[in-house]
Amino acid sequence: MERTRATVKLFQNAKALASHLGLALEEAATGGASDGNFTSALGVPTLDGMGAVGEGAHAPHESVFIEHLAPRTALLAAMLVKLHPRPVKLA
Repeated sequence: MERTRATVKLFQNAKALASHLGLALEEAATGGASDGNFTSALGVPTLDGMGAVGEGAHAPHESVFIEHLAPRTALLAAMLVKLHPRPVKLA
């Protein structure tokens, strides 16, 4: 996944929101691939690794640390509000 200017800006926004929530969000690079490679290749600013925190990814012993679920969900909600601050009318 390429590190584009738009993705860097998206990460900086996410990091600032995380800081307001008392979370440390650090940038990292790894090998391999994800669905994010496809969206990024289309020019869509993309952050990967924003899901659950855990261990043993894709292994029989894979697990999620439940203490991280609420803070990560709060960060996602804050990012959505930042991207679309007006209320959305649901049908």
